[in-house]
Amino acid sequence: MFSRLGSRLQGATQPLYALRQALVEQGLRITDLVSGNVNEHGIVFPPDLLEEILVESARAARLYAPDPLGRPAAREAVAAYYRAQGIALSAEQILLTPGTSISYWYAFKLAADEGEEVLCPCPSYPLFDYIAALAGVRIVPYRMLEAAGWEIDLDQLDASVSTRTRALVVISPHNPTGHVVSAAALAGIAEIARRHDLVIIADEVFGDFLLTPGILPRPAAGDAPLVLTLNGFSKMLALPGMKLGWMAASGDAARVGEAMRALELISDTFLPVNEIVQAAVAALLDRGTDFRQSYAREIRARYRNARALLSGSPAFGFVEPQGGFYLTLELRGMAEQAAAEALLREGILVHPGSFYDIGPDHLVLAFVQEPELQRNLYARLRRRLER
Repeated sequence: MFSRLGSRLQGATQPLYALRQALVEQGLRITDLVSGNVNEHGIVFPPDLLEEILVESARAARLYAPDPLGRPAAREAVAAYYRAQGIALSAEQILLTPGTSISYWYAFKLAADEGEEVLCPCPSYPLFDYIAALAGVRIVPYRMLEAAGWEIDLDQLDASVSTRTRALVVISPHNPTGHVVSAAALAGIAEIARRHDLVIIADEVFGDFLLTPGILPRPAAGDAPLVLTLNGFSKMLALPGMKLGWMAASGDAARVGEAMRALELISDTFLPVNEIVQAAVAALLDRGTDFRQSYAREIRARYRNARALLSGSPAFGFVEPQGGFYLTLELRGMAEQAAAEALLREGILVHPGSFYDIGPDHLVLAFVQEPELQRNLYARLRRRLER
């Protein structure tokens, strides 16, 4: 009855989640230490301000007049966000999307034909496999080196390029390692992209959440032939339910023009972005500045708390993340699946590293929980692993 793809997408439940369901049915309360949804942990965009902006936006959007790229005022606001950080973009280089996952699908369809290849970092987020399958492209991993602080292995990245490679994904800050790609590494990546004529897909959804002071190095600041920068409101403004993302095209002017014309037609086929949300973009970025800054400070504070609670264990260690919401623990002397299952039986859900194609015996967790919950859960996690 189904296509080969439709059949593939009906896989069996992963054993860890089958165990979770069984434990829940037995009455055990499970706390999810993997979710990066900060709304679950006390961080929300100011409700009164959000309501005020949405009421104003509903009035502004009462007449339906869609623009395939997105409302011009919204695109100009996104372009201004980048210009304030030294990246010269215009509204004509911005496409609004209903979130970063759709942006990836657009980017894959733009860059590659059926069966062609996109290079993605390893470790990686498992969602890419599904998006690539839906786009009909093949994911080829390139290495990040834990022993070097999760730096990208540029030589291996270059060697991974084949005659079928059309694009490469750069995630910075990286999920789940928290690595921030340096300006020097980005220069090397741009050189590879130019030499092999590749599109760079730059995922910056955690770009506002550097854990130490500094400025995020951006692929869009380099000299690659074409960079598609992805971001959105889910992480930036703690508004995952708004379903608002964007793609910013930069690089050689001719390539940018070709890309935007193709993306405009792709988007025009679906017109998927809610008009009220589009009408709210400029106000959310402008009037949400104070919240965005306090939110970033709170994430840094929660990371410092997590680091203090988890450092110095004989059972595990970790490379300190430079950005984002996640920690990757390297286990010492125990198997990751058994460790994850033991923690689950104690009411704590973490992911084995294999979910992200990390080498053997790692666990992945988010550190965005409120401090009191961190103190309780991390102490339990640490005791269990040290046993």
